[in-house]
Amino acid sequence: MDLKSGYPYWTVKNGLLASFPPLARDVRCDVAVVGAGITGALIARSLCDAGLDVVVLDKRDAGWGSTAATTAMLQYEIDDGMLGIAKRYGETKAAAVFKACEAALHELEPIARNVRGSQFRRNRSLYYASWPWHARRVREEGEMRRRHGFALDILDHEPLRERFGIDASAALLTHVAARMDPYRVALGVLADLARRGCAVFDRTSMLRWEAAPGGLRVTTDRDAVVRCRHLVLAEGYESHALLRRRVARNHSTYAIVTEPLADAPAWLDRTLVWESRRPYLYMRSAGDGRLIAGGEDDLVDLPAKRDRAVPRKAQRLIAKLRALLGRDDIEEGFAWAGTFAETDDGLPFFGPHPQHGSRVHFAMAYGGNGIVYSVIGAELIRRRIQRQSHPLMRFLSFDRQD
Repeated sequence: MDLKSGYPYWTVKNGLLASFPPLARDVRCDVAVVGAGITGALIARSLCDAGLDVVVLDKRDAGWGSTAATTAMLQYEIDDGMLGIAKRYGETKAAAVFKACEAALHELEPIARNVRGSQFRRNRSLYYASWPWHARRVREEGEMRRRHGFALDILDHEPLRERFGIDASAALLTHVAARMDPYRVALGVLADLARRGCAVFDRTSMLRWEAAPGGLRVTTDRDAVVRCRHLVLAEGYESHALLRRRVARNHSTYAIVTEPLADAPAWLDRTLVWESRRPYLYMRSAGDGRLIAGGEDDLVDLPAKRDRAVPRKAQRLIAKLRALLGRDDIEEGFAWAGTFAETDDGLPFFGPHPQHGSRVHFAMAYGGNGIVYSVIGAELIRRRIQRQSHPLMRFLSFDRQD
C-alpha cells in the first residue's frame, strides 16, 4: 500500500536513522508486533517493559510508513470534541477518554525525551471558531471540559485578537499539548528495544498467520516463521483491510513545511493551532523558524491522484496560512500527502476482533490523535495479554460497535 506522496519533512530532515536486519531464521516469542512505526514501537516498548519476549516485524524500513508523514500534533483533544463523544456515548465516557488522552501525553513525555533529538516540547493548543456561528459550540465545548476538571481559557474575539492576532469569534486555549519529531522518536524507541534484547526486523513481510499449539504461527516472505502466543497488528491504515466489516475509511491528507519565517511572533513557537470547520486547517512550529501545517483532506484513496493533488493542495494551505496570520511572506519549503483513516466516531480500536480470535490484537490508532491513542493502546493491549482489566478496555475495542 502506497501511504504517502511527495517529500515528508522528517525523512528529508533525518534521512534513514536506523536500519534493522531482515528476519533470516525461525524465532519464538511471547508477542509478535507487526508494524515498526510509532504505534508498533510504543506497544512493543510496553510489552517489553512488562517482561514479555517481543519480536517486531515491518515490511518497509522501520518508521518509513505513515509515521514518516505524520505532523505530530500531540493533544488530548479529539477531533469530534467532548461534545460529540458525549452526544453519542454520554458525558462520563467522553470525559474518561479525554482524561486518558491527557494522561497519555504526560506518559509520552519521558519516552520521547529519552530519545536524542526528539524535539519534544510542551505546547498549548488553540482551537478557534472558523465562523461566527461556530462560536457557541466552541464555548459549550470549553464549558463541558471545565465541568470535568480540565484547565483551559475560553477566549472571546478581542482577547484572541490581542494575544494571537487571529480574527475569530471565540477560541479555547488548553495548556496540555506538545510536539515532537515522530520518526526520530519511533526509531529511537526501537533502537533502545533492540539494545535490550527485543528483536526488531524490517524489510520482512508477514504473509499469513494460522493457529498453532499454544499460540500462532506467522509465515513471512523471508522463508522464516515466527511462533508466538499473541500477535499484534500495528500496521496503521493497512490493518482494516484484514476485516470483512469496514471499521474505517481511508482519506488523503496534505501537509506543508514553510520556509523559515523572519520575525515570527513568539507565541507561534509554543502553540498548536487548529480550527472548528471540517476538514480543518492546523499548524505547529517545526522548532527552527518554520511552520508545519496541514489539512485539505479529501476522499481520494488513489496514490496517483493524490500525488497529482499535492502542488495544488500545498498552495491552498499556504494561502490559508497567509490569511490566518496576516502575512504574505509565508513560502512553501516541503509538501507531501499521506493516507489518513478515520473511524465513524473518531475513536480508535484496540484488541481482538471476533473474526480472528482472542490471540490476534488490532492496534487501530486512527484519527487526528493517532500518537496519543497509541500510548493508550499500548497499555490496553498489554493488559489484555496479561489478563488484566482497564476501565476503557471494552469502550475502545470492537465491542463498542455492538
